[in-house]
Amino acid sequence: MIVLTVLLFLIGIVLLWGVVIYNQLVKLKNMVGEGWSGIDVQLKKRANLIPNLVEAVKGYMGHEKALLEKVTELRSRSMQATDPAQKGPLEGAIGRSLANILAVAEQYPELKADKNFRDLQKQLSQIESDIEMARRYYNGTVRNLNIRVESFPGNIIAGRFNFRRAEFFEIEDQRDRQPPQVQF
Repeated sequence: MIVLTVLLFLIGIVLLWGVVIYNQLVKLKNMVGEGWSGIDVQLKKRANLIPNLVEAVKGYMGHEKALLEKVTELRSRSMQATDPAQKGPLEGAIGRSLANILAVAEQYPELKADKNFRDLQKQLSQIESDIEMARRYYNGTVRNLNIRVESFPGNIIAGRFNFRRAEFFEIEDQRDRQPPQVQF
């Protein structure tokens, strides 16, 4: 009788342990979804700002048409992408293209003086900051989920209930990882 009680107690502990691990995995998976949603909202804000920015600079930067078309085309492709592995490289390219547009805009004093352009530039700067914060949150939750999915004993429950690693939202272009070169 004592052996049966001890055995039932141990089975209960193992089941309770499994439920706790499963609930942690569900929580982490939902946090990853929340983090991706936060990134997606910020990326959509930036995507919605791009046509206004292109219109604002189009009149001033007529001979920079290829640059404006490139950012518009990247925006379209990015809006069709659905996961971090697809969106990461596209969003990096959009960021570089927008930086190029702003750098070229520096050559046009009348454009820099335009209130609408300055407002759009300020909004873009804020959105870029918000994207970075959302990206940090998302990557942190992905890291926590991946650790739980890959480490013992969580990997047992994760494998049984098909919890998978999540993809980080990373900068794909190595040039983006390099510090800027400052020359005096």
